[in-house]
Amino acid sequence: MAMKDNLAFLEALQQVAADKGISVDTLLDALANALVAAYKRMPGAAEEAVVTIEPDTGDIRVYAQELDEDGTVVREWDDTPKDFGRIAAQTAKQVIFQRIREAERDQKYEEYAGREGDIVTGIIQQSDNRYTLLDLGKVEALLPQAEQVPFEHYEHNARLKAYIVEVRKTSKGPQIVVSRTHPGLIKRLFELEVPEIANGIVEIKAVAREPGHRTKIAVWSNDPNVDPVGACVGARGARVRMVTTELRGEKVDIVPYSEDPREFVMRALQPAKVKEVQLDEESGTATVIVNDYQLSLAIGKEGQNARLAARLTGWRIDIKSESQLAEEQAYAAEEWAEGEWVQNESGEMVWQPAGGGEPVSAEEWEASSGGETRVPQPPTGEAQAGATTGGDVQAGGPGAGGVPATSAADAGTAPPGPLPEEEAVPEEEAVVAEEAVVADAATVPAGPEVGASSGDQGTN
Repeated sequence: MAMKDNLAFLEALQQVAADKGISVDTLLDALANALVAAYKRMPGAAEEAVVTIEPDTGDIRVYAQELDEDGTVVREWDDTPKDFGRIAAQTAKQVIFQRIREAERDQKYEEYAGREGDIVTGIIQQSDNRYTLLDLGKVEALLPQAEQVPFEHYEHNARLKAYIVEVRKTSKGPQIVVSRTHPGLIKRLFELEVPEIANGIVEIKAVAREPGHRTKIAVWSNDPNVDPVGACVGARGARVRMVTTELRGEKVDIVPYSEDPREFVMRALQPAKVKEVQLDEESGTATVIVNDYQLSLAIGKEGQNARLAARLTGWRIDIKSESQLAEEQAYAAEEWAEGEWVQNESGEMVWQPAGGGEPVSAEEWEASSGGETRVPQPPTGEAQAGATTGGDVQAGGPGAGGVPATSAADAGTAPPGPLPEEEAVPEEEAVVAEEAVVADAATVPAGPEVGASSGDQGTN
């Protein structure tokens, strides 16, 4: 290219670099590499060559090289083609456009790469069964079906807030994956509505969410003069109402956080009132005692309240009413032997003690105990079929199949069994007995019938 054309080319290159935010050196390096490839496609071109571009004058030169076996340059000469200026101009146009697209993709990626966990507002552009596209301005975000709230309808051109869960770098630019079901969306929405959370005065310690239905959050205040629940609710519920509106009617329960696990579990089960909480740290179970009339409220619809409270606190919650607890305590006061009902060779159900020993039938147990000790019924029907598979009957609870032992020594050997039902009386003996009763009745003096009304007595 002529000197005048070179200067104009450099000015255009600098202008493009300034507009797109790309350095001139980056464009010149990319252009030089592209010109080397263009030179090698020309007939008679050397196998190795380098292209130099003067940053001040724009002069472009091609230097062919000869290398030895070690890759060292042994000879170099100027092999710039005569019409290389035209080739350079065409190549420069392609390279600049390509570099601009790459730079824009990189800029978009860098803009969103560090924003995982942030909230964005987009305009719904396209929606189908697989995903919904949100226009964020420079880029589009992908809202997959798995991250959508069930039964939530996304109208075209409507504004929607979403939570960024992942930013991927692809050949076509950044791919931003957003979510409407992530619990982090709740935190970000409260940060937007509650200045105390944005300033760090109030913290959201835990979030448990069932998207589209209900959410529980536990809040804590670092300032004793600030009520964390009141700050999140706002005047007349204005702040929490903005969050529920954005969540399209999803209910939000705000409970105060407590460092005491018992207190935290009690608060997490609100609005139900809890009488007592018993913690078992080994199993991670919290046994909650409530009044009988509070049981359904504590459990919630389809167990939702208890399930969310368990997620919020991290404890496995077992809710019991006072009457249930009293029954279990009375039942646990008895001693129970362990064993199982099995079917012997003759098809009779016998009790096999867990500690070993001879199996005992229900009749033998009744004869030995005199029928005074209460025992569970042996399995019948489907239960009997299950007993023959060798399943152990665990002790320690109603319906568990354990047997109360008369003493600690009897616990391992005493064969529990049901009190057998009264044996069927043969029909002939039943008739004789009935006649005897009738005969006895004839000798009894007449009198008013037991349970008869006053009117009946008057007529007798």
